[in-house]
Amino acid sequence: MTILVEAKNLTRSFGDLVAVGGISFEIGQGSVVGFLGPNGAGKSTTMRLLTGYLKPDSGTASIAGHDIINDTLKARVQLGYLPESATGFPNLTVREFLKYCGECRGWWGRDLQIAIDRVSDETKLTAALDQRIRTLSKGWKQRAWFAQALLHNPSVLILDEPTDGLDPNQKSHVRRLIKSIAPHKAIILSTHILEEAEEICDRVIIIANGKIVADEPPKKLSDAKGRLAKAFRRLTQSQITEKRN
Repeated sequence: MTILVEAKNLTRSFGDLVAVGGISFEIGQGSVVGFLGPNGAGKSTTMRLLTGYLKPDSGTASIAGHDIINDTLKARVQLGYLPESATGFPNLTVREFLKYCGECRGWWGRDLQIAIDRVSDETKLTAALDQRIRTLSKGWKQRAWFAQALLHNPSVLILDEPTDGLDPNQKSHVRRLIKSIAPHKAIILSTHILEEAEEICDRVIIIANGKIVADEPPKKLSDAKGRLAKAFRRLTQSQITEKRN
């Protein structure tokens, strides 16, 4: 199995708050990993460290063998990132936004147009291509940002709440799309919807208080009904208790 994502002892603090406390994991091609945890556990910070958006206080992260800090451009060529509640570029049409994202990644002309057509079809975005982003609903904006993450056909996808704002039919479509492209990629999927992890992930990493508290296939953590909720509550209870206190 080809390792496409590697984190080694990643640590990041904000003042006195340790958001990520020395976590390590590897993800290989063909794997969809659910990244789970309560609010404030360190999920989004970890994803930002993996993408190079934030620099770690210590530790390293690599994408397809390229260090995200020391070899940033080569790492980002292999990376597609959907941030949580993505915003920006309100005055561009969706087509202009995708064109801009493609040109930033070195795609031009016919190759770029083919890529835009492909991701528009994959994400069912075609009907909105010529609308300005500021006019779109939250669900359509989410699809536009998901499309930009797929545009350059990266080997690694980091998706932070990819179905946020989507209706049930749209959520079902995105989940099917993730499963269909998974054999050729390493995918990290942060979600608060445990049923989503149960449905599409072959592995779940649960984080609490900035540390990994479980890293297992879902079936090893699920109850007799195939649900993760009981294990999730048990493993993250310490963070919930600390927040209350």
